[in-house]
Amino acid sequence: MTATLRRRLLFGALYFSEGAPIGFLWWAMPARLRAAGLEVDVITGLLGVLVLPWALKFLAAPFVDVLRSPGWPLRAWIAAAQVTMGLLLLPLLWLDWRAQFGLIGLILLLHAIAAAIQDVAVDAYALAVVEPDHRASINAWMQIGMLSGRSLFGGGALLLDARFGTQATVLLLIGAIWSSLTVLALAGEPEPGRGAGTDWRRRGNEFRAALGEVLCTRTTWLVLGFAAIGGAGYEAVGLLVGPYLVDRSFTQTEIGAFLFLPTVAAMMLGALVAGTIADALDHAAAAAVALTAMAITIVALAAVDAAAPAWVVLAALLALYVLIGAYTTISYALFMDRTDRRLGATQLSAYMSGTNLCESWSAMAGGRLVTSGSYATAFVVMAMASLAALPLLGALRAGRSRSA
Repeated sequence: MTATLRRRLLFGALYFSEGAPIGFLWWAMPARLRAAGLEVDVITGLLGVLVLPWALKFLAAPFVDVLRSPGWPLRAWIAAAQVTMGLLLLPLLWLDWRAQFGLIGLILLLHAIAAAIQDVAVDAYALAVVEPDHRASINAWMQIGMLSGRSLFGGGALLLDARFGTQATVLLLIGAIWSSLTVLALAGEPEPGRGAGTDWRRRGNEFRAALGEVLCTRTTWLVLGFAAIGGAGYEAVGLLVGPYLVDRSFTQTEIGAFLFLPTVAAMMLGALVAGTIADALDHAAAAAVALTAMAITIVALAAVDAAAPAWVVLAALLALYVLIGAYTTISYALFMDRTDRRLGATQLSAYMSGTNLCESWSAMAGGRLVTSGSYATAFVVMAMASLAALPLLGALRAGRSRSA
């Protein structure tokens, strides 16, 4: 097996374990809760809380950077987080979702914290072992793994629950989270750039010095701004798609089938295309093109009349999902480009936290806009919010040109 293929399988498997719980919480739960009669703003408020550990994961990243060592490498951080994630889900097999909803909410929050730490370690691991000219292509396979997990436990969970119940879904979810442990053990890549020893004070001093340099760099703040607002349009549509289709008279089974395969296939297509061509382009320029195309598509979706045939709605959504796959692949490669290797976990996770923060505020804002106006209003407003990131990408391109 070639090194390239081994890395594709490794990071695809790791991101599958990341995508599975996100698919269950972000895709399956909103549709099920809306079908049960909960208001859209209540559903999006819950999602906004659960996404906060991902938005704040940069707070845990310095511990990963400073405390990792030859005896406790990034692979150990990943494995420990995955084991914890699975163990926290076990109580869901016997708890009553209605009568003990508060306890379940706390469990899911703790699960999200462990999942966020896993994300920090996986992203730092990718930065450490993937060469710069392969970042977009590896990110494409990472997206394929994540999307496969989201598909199986997003749309697939809706179909599975209807047939076998929630307990079967939870068991499979735990298995999916733990599935990459074997791949991690067998195909683990060596981690360069970390010497032996446990001189935590010295490492802490080096970390603070590097962090000071990064915080004084204009590029850092431009990337953080882009991460926090660039995905607003597609994040809002993605989190509202279940309730939106319910209110467009689609059944839960139809929504599950749509989220299970078509949307994921569309995002995989976008990721593969972007991964194939983006490494030959400036990643900031490519991100600007994908972002603009997404905003146009979201506005077109908002313009679809309520009386339009179902295939028109689904076609517009599929076009958007293709662009989402391309955009995420390119933007993640851009984040890696602008990360100092000395702060592999901290800086990269801060950028990723920016996207999670975008997801959180987009969910809340989108839900309120739907409640006070309509889905069309929410889609158009959030698409325009995304376009505010274009000047930031322009500044990143200009900065790279001057430093070249």
